[in-house]
Amino acid sequence: MRKTHVLVVDDDENYRNAVQRILQRAGHRITTAHDAADAMRTVSTEHVDLVMCDVKMPGISGLELVRRIHEAEPDLACIVITGYGGAEASVEALKAGAFWYLEKAMDGDSHDVLRRLAAQAIEHGQLKAENRRLQQELQGRYHFDNVIGQSPALRNVLDVVSRVAETDSTVLVTGESGTGKEVIARALHFSSPRAERPFITVNCGAIPEELLESELFGHVKGAFTGATHHRIGRFSMADGGTLFLDEIGDMSPNLQVKLLRALQDQTFEPVGSSETQRVDVRIVAATNQNLEIAIQEKRFREDLFYRLNVIPIESPSLRDRDGDVALLVQHFLQRFCERNSRGPCTISDDAVRQLMNHDWPGNVRELENLIERLVVLRGEGEIGIEDLPANLRQTASIRESAAPPKVPEAGLSFHSVVDRFEADLILQALEHTHWNKNQAAKLLGLNRTTLLEKIKKKGLSPEE
Repeated sequence: MRKTHVLVVDDDENYRNAVQRILQRAGHRITTAHDAADAMRTVSTEHVDLVMCDVKMPGISGLELVRRIHEAEPDLACIVITGYGGAEASVEALKAGAFWYLEKAMDGDSHDVLRRLAAQAIEHGQLKAENRRLQQELQGRYHFDNVIGQSPALRNVLDVVSRVAETDSTVLVTGESGTGKEVIARALHFSSPRAERPFITVNCGAIPEELLESELFGHVKGAFTGATHHRIGRFSMADGGTLFLDEIGDMSPNLQVKLLRALQDQTFEPVGSSETQRVDVRIVAATNQNLEIAIQEKRFREDLFYRLNVIPIESPSLRDRDGDVALLVQHFLQRFCERNSRGPCTISDDAVRQLMNHDWPGNVRELENLIERLVVLRGEGEIGIEDLPANLRQTASIRESAAPPKVPEAGLSFHSVVDRFEADLILQALEHTHWNKNQAAKLLGLNRTTLLEKIKKKGLSPEE
């Protein structure tokens, strides 16, 4: 396993050698340099995982060295060592692009701090490099031209994406779960001038409230119990790029206030710090909730909603994307066949038609999961109707047998016909499932409570 390579830059030979010994005992390979010019030669000719440099050096200062390294190698972590502590020195170091700053000291505690901070900085740089590599891989995949679908509903969305991608306007993506809101956000990012910078995601509904603030803005050592070291937040990680705030409707009102300020000024303070940090971040938020109702119920701030809802985009449900099911089936079929090393995978036309007749309450995510399951369980050969789950086979037969009547020349009562047609559909679903209301609701793509209300309203019973 390759040893991590640390470059120590300091014109004080005694301090330089002391740092070298401490980090060598921690398992790092060390190169030393006495000034910035010597350091830049090493950085340009060797792979370096971390640069530790003094602020005060003859010629080019340590801060200027960090700026030049940050421009040439943005993923290379730098720690600034200074004999002059204080808030101003730390702010200048962070502005220059340093991972962190460290005051000069050589007591026992400082040795532990040095080793721990070096390990954290190296890990942070490696994560940034890995994220950049993934960004490059995903750039082509998530360009909006490569999003699967030709339906008018999807093309209208992608047309909006193409028009706003060049701007820095905040975007709010709404829509049902599983419709691909994150895919839209990624397509927007990778079609923008920020495509070479990070795309950072935060699921606001998956992180406990007490941890989400630190996740977004970071924290300093000692900010709360268990904060044994400083942490970089997602806003800082997304600097220059895009921050995707998923499930924004689940964010607590208290944190909404702090997010509002960050959106307005592009500034924030890490938890436990009074030092303001500034970032250049484009915000894309997403939710499956109706935020206007949440505002009425005092669960979401109206001013934050208007700050987020500059460019609204509604991600269409799969049932509204005419013709896209067949395209997505073939796309997922090819992906999962390759991933699972299956032979040529095919699906019958009858099976595709059956899938096109389904309402897909779980949207694209539901379809994707189904195709993966079919590929894994079928193994080899063509996927046919018999391989589909029972509810999908039954859905199509119900629809085919429940075609609405044609309009006679004498006319008809629209509401009564629709009511009767709806009752027939519900009865057929109940009969198919032997009056199992949970299964019937799934078969019809309804919530169980909705189905029960309709059964009661229409007075349906097994004797009907």
